[in-house]
Amino acid sequence: MGKLPYEAYIFDLDGTLTESEPGIVKSVQYALEKMGVTGYSREDLQFAVGPPLMYSFMGALGMSEADAAQTVRYFQERYGAKGYLENSVYPGIPALLKSLKAQGAWLGVATGKPERFTVPVLEAFGLAKYFDAVAAPLAEDDAPYKERLIPRALPKGPVNACIVGDRDLDIQAGKTCGIHTVGVLYGYGRKEELAQADLIADNVEHLTTMLLGDAPRAKGCFMTIEGSDGCGKSTQAKRLAEELALLGHRVVHTREPGGCRISERIRGIVLDAREEGMSNLCEALLFAAARAQHVHEVIRPALLRGDVVVCDRFVDSSLVYQGVGRELGVVVEQINRVAVDGCMPDLTLLLDIDPALAMARRVAAESPDRIEKERDAFVQKVYRAYRALAENDPQRFRLIDASGSPDEVSARILDVVRREL
Repeated sequence: MGKLPYEAYIFDLDGTLTESEPGIVKSVQYALEKMGVTGYSREDLQFAVGPPLMYSFMGALGMSEADAAQTVRYFQERYGAKGYLENSVYPGIPALLKSLKAQGAWLGVATGKPERFTVPVLEAFGLAKYFDAVAAPLAEDDAPYKERLIPRALPKGPVNACIVGDRDLDIQAGKTCGIHTVGVLYGYGRKEELAQADLIADNVEHLTTMLLGDAPRAKGCFMTIEGSDGCGKSTQAKRLAEELALLGHRVVHTREPGGCRISERIRGIVLDAREEGMSNLCEALLFAAARAQHVHEVIRPALLRGDVVVCDRFVDSSLVYQGVGRELGVVVEQINRVAVDGCMPDLTLLLDIDPALAMARRVAAESPDRIEKERDAFVQKVYRAYRALAENDPQRFRLIDASGSPDEVSARILDVVRREL
C-alpha cells in the first residue's frame, strides 16, 4: 500500500478546482457596462480571473479605488445571482479529491473569493463534502491575502503540506507560509508565472499522479439506468452523463447490448427484427456474451481509472426480459454471474412509468426492434419483474418517477445522483 507525499493539501478555487471564467467574465462585463465602460472583449477581461478584483480593476483598468469598489459591487450583483453557476469543475478533480480523502489526507480550500460565493460554488458542484476547511474572506472589505488564508485552511500543528494553485499569488503565498507549492497549467496562469513552484502539473491527470504518489486511486462509480422500453432511459442516460461531466467527473457513457465493437456486432444480431427464429436461450446467451466483453473492455477499466460509468441497461435487463419475460429463470442468473465477473452497479436508477404508455412512446418514435414487438402480456411481466428487483434490493435501486417532461425527469434523477454519488 503506497503512502501520500503530503499530509495536507490546500487548493485554490478558480482555475484550480473550477473553470470559473465564463461566469466571472460575464459578470465583469455587466459591471463595466453599469460603470459606462465599454469596448472590452471576453479575451480582454480574462485578467480578472484569479486575482482579487479590486487590484485587477485598479491595476489593469486604471480605476480609482472608489470606482473599483463600485465596480466590484456591480460585479457581485450579477455574480451572486447567477454568475457563480456559470462554472464547471475540471475533469478529474472529483476523482482526485476522492482518492486523497480515501487515504486520510486533510483537504482545504484557500481562495480570495468571498466566503458567501465560495461555499455555494463548492456545494453546487458537489465538492464541499471533500474539504475539512474553507478559508475565504468573510466580509467584502477583508483583505484577500492568500498568505493569511492558507494557515486557516491547514490543520492545527506542524504538518507536511502543499498548496495547489494556478497563479503566482498562490505560489508566493505558499512559500511565505513555508509549505510546498504545486502550480497547474490547465488554469489561468502561464508557465513563466509559475516558474517558482516546487512542482508544475500540465493537466489534472499529471496533478493526480503528483499528489497521490504511489498511493492507490479510489475506485470509480458504476451507475445503470433501467426500465421498460419507451421509459426514456436512453435520453436520461445521455443527460446524466452530460451533467456529471459539468461536475468534473470523467464519465464513460455506454449502453447494452453494445458499448464496444464486438458487443455492438452482437447487438445487431440480437435486436434485428428479422431474426424471428432465434430461441430464447440463444437470445439470453448472446446478451451475456456481449456483456462479458463490455465489462472486460470498457466498464472495469473505467472503474479502475476512477471514472464514473453511466450505462443504459445492464444485467438487470436480462434478469427481467429473459429470466422472467422469456421464463428462463435461474439459467439467466447463472450465465450472467460469469459474464459480469463480480462487476455490479453501485447505483441503479429504475425509471418507473406505466408500461403501456412507455411502449406507445417507443413505437411512435421509431420502428420497434425484435424484443419491442412483444405482446402486452410480455411487457407487463417485464414491468412487474423490474419492480420486484427494486423491492428486493433497495440499497442499490432508486425508483424514479418517469412521467412528465424529460426536463422534469432529469431533475429527479440528478437530485438522487447528487445525494448518492
